[in-house]
Amino acid sequence: MQKMGRVILLFVVSFSVTIAIASAIQLIRETSRVHVVRLATGSPSGEYYAFGDAIEQVTEAHFPKIQIEVLKSPGSNQNMEDVQAGRVDMALVQNDTPVQPDVRAVAQLYPEMFHFIVSKDAGIDSIDDLRGKRIALMPEGSGSYALFWPLSQHYGLTPADFQSTPMPAKEAYESLIAGRVDALFRIIGLGNEAIGDLLKTGRFKLVPIAQIGALQLSQPYLQSTMIPRGSYDGAIPEPPQDLPVVAVSALLIAHQDLSPEVVKTISQVLYEYRNELISENPRTARIQSPEASQNLGFPMHPGASAYFNQDEPSFFVQYAEPMGLLLSVSILLFSGVWQFRLWFIGRQKNIADTYNLEILDLIERIEEAQTLQELHEIRQKLFGILKQVVVDLDIDRISPTAFQSFTFPWEVAITTIRHKEFMLKNAQDRLP
Repeated sequence: MQKMGRVILLFVVSFSVTIAIASAIQLIRETSRVHVVRLATGSPSGEYYAFGDAIEQVTEAHFPKIQIEVLKSPGSNQNMEDVQAGRVDMALVQNDTPVQPDVRAVAQLYPEMFHFIVSKDAGIDSIDDLRGKRIALMPEGSGSYALFWPLSQHYGLTPADFQSTPMPAKEAYESLIAGRVDALFRIIGLGNEAIGDLLKTGRFKLVPIAQIGALQLSQPYLQSTMIPRGSYDGAIPEPPQDLPVVAVSALLIAHQDLSPEVVKTISQVLYEYRNELISENPRTARIQSPEASQNLGFPMHPGASAYFNQDEPSFFVQYAEPMGLLLSVSILLFSGVWQFRLWFIGRQKNIADTYNLEILDLIERIEEAQTLQELHEIRQKLFGILKQVVVDLDIDRISPTAFQSFTFPWEVAITTIRHKEFMLKNAQDRLP
């Protein structure tokens, strides 16, 4: 009997040691594992690819065990299908893209605006003027291509009413410049340099997208917005007035099986390493607040939810006060809290207005600048202001709405610097 007991004891000890060793090996593997994340974006010359590249650079700088492969793609529809099929782990898509069952939301990023650009001598002043004309569209599989058709259908157009040709963005710009097409349609973030170069030639113009309310009846994901006056050229304002258009939002999505820790880390990069992202790509300054990402109409990835909810208190802590006597006291204090809120909102607006006035002063200095060195110093000040504004946004000294209003004059200032640099360089080249 004693021998049998020793055998059982030896077996239990051996089994326990084996389990402990296996657990230790698994722990070592997990802590040393390098996660390779395939991120589908868009064309190499597009905003999605540049945005993905910024995420890659900052993530790998701080979390080297997450290696992001930024992959080019035709666009949103293909990206969604590739995530569903497991060919990629994450992707950037427009929020109108039909959601697949195995896809989860990570974050809502920034607005993308409809750009309908036409030759000034083509006689096109609205979308319904496309009859009998030629238009360049983005490649099939892109969000821009997919959204053009319901937009044109709303205006009573059919594919037989005009000649449409899908092509890469660079080829589309070249075709418009060469006169092979009369118009170009693309959905992209505000301030795209290639579009700015087109408009600065003086041969092309942006056409407004009207009937926005009616469009939203059949396509509720569309947002009403404006391309502000001077967004693409501040010296000779382009557009010449605020231009009404519609927009969609860029989303970051992931396959449901992607590691929650990986997704949580990438979410952390988006919201806690904003300054570094902006230094890689200024467009990342327009990443929307975490609150905007939590009501997208389809499930959040567990890793993103873990990041967004990490500071939430427990159920008891969260609801103990409303269940106690402080509930009645809070009603009495409502009036005072409301007044404080009004004061705080006013303070945020005043701070944002101060930054906007600084930007306007710098725009005047840009116009008066006579040397490239002066423009370089002004550019440094602009990025210094942007960095401070982002810090103020993170600590709630200014509101997300005030931040959005700040980005427009800031981008106008950057565009004005580029235009002034171009003029000064040309003047220098003409000197004997």
